[in-house]
Amino acid sequence: MLVPFAGAGSGVGPLSWGQQLMWNAIQRWDSSLALGGVSPLQDGMTTKDVAAALSFIMSRHQSLRTRIVAGPDGVLRQEVAGAGEIVLELVDVPAGADPAAVAERVRDRFHGVQFEYANEWPVRMAVIRVDGAPVYLVAMYCHLALDGSGLDALVADVAGMEGAGPVTAIQPLAQAEWETGPDGQRHNARTLRYWDRQLRAIPARRFSAPAGCPPPRFREIQAQSPALDLATRLIAARTGVDTPAVLLAASATALARVTGNSPSAMLILVSNRFRSGFADTVSTVSQPGLCVIDVAGATFDEAVARAWRASLNAYKYAYCDPTQRDALHARISAERGEDVDISCYFNDRRMQGPAGPVPTAADIRAALPASWVRWSQTPFDPASEPFFVYVNDVPGTIDLRVSLDTRHVAPADAEAYVRELEAAAVAAALDPTATTGSRGRELV
Repeated sequence: MLVPFAGAGSGVGPLSWGQQLMWNAIQRWDSSLALGGVSPLQDGMTTKDVAAALSFIMSRHQSLRTRIVAGPDGVLRQEVAGAGEIVLELVDVPAGADPAAVAERVRDRFHGVQFEYANEWPVRMAVIRVDGAPVYLVAMYCHLALDGSGLDALVADVAGMEGAGPVTAIQPLAQAEWETGPDGQRHNARTLRYWDRQLRAIPARRFSAPAGCPPPRFREIQAQSPALDLATRLIAARTGVDTPAVLLAASATALARVTGNSPSAMLILVSNRFRSGFADTVSTVSQPGLCVIDVAGATFDEAVARAWRASLNAYKYAYCDPTQRDALHARISAERGEDVDISCYFNDRRMQGPAGPVPTAADIRAALPASWVRWSQTPFDPASEPFFVYVNDVPGTIDLRVSLDTRHVAPADAEAYVRELEAAAVAAALDPTATTGSRGRELV
């Protein structure tokens, strides 16, 4: 069925920095990198209710009624419509079929086919019905329209749609206008100066080039460690910082131990939603921040303090023109005579809840046998950077997913990193004087 919509704001403007970053990723991986999935619907919800919610979000959020078009000069621009219609698919489940399986097939179809960026709205939605009654919603959003935090903001907006006030968050046209204006350009220049300093100072390589590795090329390690969770909480209480900074210090220490390089350099994903007007924006504003942590010759507690300061700088300078940043990276690599590798990503996706009681050393020791590390046996999506660490929000443990490209990172090094991550934090939790064990030796 066709669902009409009409909202405030329309026009044509340059791509925002977030849109530029995502467009580059989409082209690199030949995928729309769509976000979304399958959700069960409440009993009593009608197709008309779903259509009303779709019209609501399309009308309120410019990013969902944006197409990416090339101008006469070939330069890409965002084109925001003030009104239009969008298709809501109605999928009736045949008798005897599993509605959940039907919903998953629709999700796979939505995800597997790239969006037509110039001709299609960046939203695909379907209602899965049994005997005419909606039972599942399938919704997929092109990553150009929103990032993970933007999707969370959209879900919250729909939950409060009755009595919703006007949208106050910045929308992409206004975002791009600020970025191209004098204030945005001054901020961009400051950010690029920070990246310039770091790219010239860090070791050019992260991991040693691996020898030939049998297929599959793309692999994933899965791990859980309740002891690591307890250790980070104990160290956080002792040092007065939050657990993300402690885990970041452990990551930097593990990298230094495995690679022999210090300072450790990681790209951390920054939502940028602490910036004015960005908290609830349904758009893509996340960018990587370059986090450089020197753990050489330090106690682990000193590394935690350094990680906290380094992360603040990474957050502060994670919002800029990605095209200019990439050009800066290429220029400095050329000047140094080798590619400066910044392909190590660290994304802590946990939500910070109540701290709870401070764990004891006995708690940590008792939890160690529950740790496990294993290689995933399922096919892995190659749309990833050469080394990407995800920390997932699983209560009571540190849940890790580490993806790697074996052309850049040896599997043994990746597994050693995961094990050293736990070992470094646990040792420091049990002994406040524990050192990082890194002397800052560079790869030869």
